[in-house]
Amino acid sequence: MLVSAKEMLNKAREGKYAVGQFNINNLEWTKAILLTAQELSSPVILGVSEGAGKYMCGYKTVVGMVKGMIEELGITVPVALHLDHGTFEGAKACINAGFSSIMFDGSHYPIQENIEKTTALVNACDVLGLSLEAEVGAIGGEEDGVIGAGECADPNECKMIADLGVTMLAAGIGNIHGKYPENWPGLSFETLAAVKEKVGDMPLVLHGGTGIPEDMIKKAISLGVAKINVNTECQLSFQAATRKYIEEGKDLQGKGFDPRKLLAPGFEAIKATVKEKMELFGSVGKA
Repeated sequence: MLVSAKEMLNKAREGKYAVGQFNINNLEWTKAILLTAQELSSPVILGVSEGAGKYMCGYKTVVGMVKGMIEELGITVPVALHLDHGTFEGAKACINAGFSSIMFDGSHYPIQENIEKTTALVNACDVLGLSLEAEVGAIGGEEDGVIGAGECADPNECKMIADLGVTMLAAGIGNIHGKYPENWPGLSFETLAAVKEKVGDMPLVLHGGTGIPEDMIKKAISLGVAKINVNTECQLSFQAATRKYIEEGKDLQGKGFDPRKLLAPGFEAIKATVKEKMELFGSVGKA
């Protein structure tokens, strides 16, 4: 059964750990993340970007696959299925398809428009018992073709959005999606502390979790971050393991060309990456 992310994030915030959102791209990804969460007794959030949703044949297909897997694999830890960086239309589509959590990214709109659109979704999610994530201050890097530098959110604007009754807030604190450049100045803890002061107990979300040094991750969690998004790191470990398998010629031995065999090393690599992150975030044993 899918659950809203509300309870798991409130518990994480109080317990000073974070729940990982791991983006899914296909069956292998989803299975690897769910099995690791179950093995480590950790709550988990499965993230789906609009691009990945389209790639996996639409949101209904994703919901069917995830619900079927939870049942067939006997997954008992809390699992939220979350739209990542959704448009207003995408958010409505995911609500209709049966997602248990939604992110509406209105960070590129003027603040008034972000408020109006977020308010409409707060009402819909409240009625249905879904969790809602909002964003203030665009996260840098590339996300579905949009490239930006890591901006810092305005703490006053964060308060305006938090006051609408969203479940969690993604505030830009100099973080970016994808690999971090050599000259990245690091996270702005000053911004994070200022945002925390304005929004109080609201669980905060850190996007672009790949490549942020461990000490920074831990400090961010101590300052109220309860959800950390990981995507690129799983993709890189999958890619490295798949490349190794092919470079060693294993796809040419016996039935090594069978996609189940070909994708197995990548699958194991995702599991290892997710385990590493859950341990770092402190969510192991918290289900």
